[in-house]
Amino acid sequence: MFTSLRPHRQDVLIGAAGLAGGLLLWGAGLHTQGRRVFGAHWVALVPLTVTAALEPVRRSRPRTALVVGTLALVADQFTTGSLATVVMYTDLMYAAVVYGSPAAARRIPVTTFLVTVAVTVGSVAWIRAPEALLLGVVTGLITFAPALTGVSVRNHREAAQAARLRAEQTALLAEMDRAQAVTAERARMARELHDMVANHLSAIAIHSTAALSIDDAATSREALGVIRHNSVEGLAEMRRLIGLLRDRDGDGDDAPSAAPTLASLDALVSQARSNAASSGLSVTLEDGRAPAGPLPAPVELAAYRIVQESLTNALKHAAPGPVTVRLERSGTTLTVEVSSVLGGRTGPRAPGSGAGLVGMEERVTLLGGRIETGPAGGGDIWRVRAELPVAEGAYG
Repeated sequence: MFTSLRPHRQDVLIGAAGLAGGLLLWGAGLHTQGRRVFGAHWVALVPLTVTAALEPVRRSRPRTALVVGTLALVADQFTTGSLATVVMYTDLMYAAVVYGSPAAARRIPVTTFLVTVAVTVGSVAWIRAPEALLLGVVTGLITFAPALTGVSVRNHREAAQAARLRAEQTALLAEMDRAQAVTAERARMARELHDMVANHLSAIAIHSTAALSIDDAATSREALGVIRHNSVEGLAEMRRLIGLLRDRDGDGDDAPSAAPTLASLDALVSQARSNAASSGLSVTLEDGRAPAGPLPAPVELAAYRIVQESLTNALKHAAPGPVTVRLERSGTTLTVEVSSVLGGRTGPRAPGSGAGLVGMEERVTLLGGRIETGPAGGGDIWRVRAELPVAEGAYG
């Protein structure tokens, strides 16, 4: 356990208080023992001073303080003794367990217990009187009891530290989850915004180009009508999306809805047919699904967006000809296919971001399905084909 080499203020105060108390007891003539090898009373001040000097290093050098303190305590037994020396030694024993190494914290309580037992047995065998047990009790109070207290305090501190670390890790994981959730939500919002608005803006761009390039009043009026219709529809969808983001918890009838289903597919195809008529495209819907009830909401939303994005791409890139939307359900798989005549033009009718195909692939991947995009039918047809898995228990 790493500690600063600078003495702690509290430890310095403990040492000073212990030394002052010992001097007070010495001046009053209060000693723990009678005449010993060193009968002069002043000799007891030597172990007292040494023990007090060890208190400031009880945290930074706990093992050294305990070893030297033990020697001072043994030396104190050959003098008239001081109660302050014994009390400060118990503090050094306690500090050695609390601030020492983990190995020392395990060994010191065991060692002091064995010393207590040995002193007790040796005293009874030597003195052969019941009073000999008091030596064992005193030894236990000076060595084993403070060591046991240190173990309890150390375990409590380590448990508190572990709890703080777990709390910090939990907070860190929560922050990471929040950041991931924000990123995922932003990606979802980007997909929804692109899929909802791109179709309308593409139609606006194509028909505005036609109105500017063709000097015909009827054509310009028709193009402006389509532009106005798509502007209104795009604005309404934008408002629905913004309303959904502002009120994510709305449960009433007025709660905004920005999650279209396949029930709205006829309206989508009809709108695409109107937008694409001036480009020579004819859009048709072939719904081969059996009437088996509604599909899971994520599947319906993904299928709708795939059709919407594919029709937008056809409006931008396809050559004049049929654009066919097919829906089929076989077992637990919903197949969505959109095919159009592969255009030979060098660039699109309207600019795009290139994010449409990426968005479709992301939606299909999240549902565990697969998608194929590219030329088909000998290279004359551009086809988008997605297979979306449907759980059996998710619909009636």
